Amino acid sequence: MRVIGAGFGRTGTTSLKAALETLGFAPCYHMTEVFAHPRHAEVWRSAWRGEPVDWDALLGPYEATVDWPGCTFYAELMERYPDAKVLLSVRDPDRWYESTRTTIYELSRVNAASRTARVAFGLVSLLTFGGFATTGAAEEIIWNGTFDGRFEDRPHAIGILERHSEEVKRRVPPDRLLVYEVREGWGPLCEFLGVPEPYEPFPHLNDAAGMRRGIRMLRALSVAVPTFLGLLAGTLLLLFVRRSRGQAPS
Repeated sequence: MRVIGAGFGRTGTTSLKAALETLGFAPCYHMTEVFAHPRHAEVWRSAWRGEPVDWDALLGPYEATVDWPGCTFYAELMERYPDAKVLLSVRDPDRWYESTRTTIYELSRVNAASRTARVAFGLVSLLTFGGFATTGAAEEIIWNGTFDGRFEDRPHAIGILERHSEEVKRRVPPDRLLVYEVREGWGPLCEFLGVPEPYEPFPHLNDAAGMRRGIRMLRALSVAVPTFLGLLAGTLLLLFVRRSRGQAPS
């Protein structure tokens, strides 16, 4: 582990993951890894509850972390990997809140709204990652944990973000920390990591549009799946009744 990301999700972490991997810090752990490896979720939940965690077993193959859930445990990771540098990705708080509210938070609400949505989410994760993803870790660590179940309270959520950033700045030695916005591009990042700037453009990735499409799909499935199952059940019942009548003695 050479780089520890301490910035919350929706601070450009998707772009930052791609940038770090381009610079040779690959693979980089991101929240998407939890969906790709559902068993990781229970390890993160154990860490949140204060239980002992074998960080090497969880993160051994990874050169860097960004996003949740890793940012929640930046202090523990600093202690375990004392030579790793710490990268605090930041963003305008109001823009961060709106981005988070309309993407990952909204997705969590849709998923929590109905059992059908959870099944649909699991099926999508199975098709995408080859395994059923769980959102329980995000609910416990992020929404009910970090934000105290009050993410919809905008001032409270922004206050949590700002206090987290200030805590990171206080706890991490200046020579080990870079406070960084992805709009700054390669320069500060490469200088901090001691690597040359690549010739290719900095990867400004915007996954918000794709996530919103996924939310719309889940909502549609939440309606379509029960309707389909209802029609299927009704059809089977009708066939059963007709067959029973056809077999009844005259």
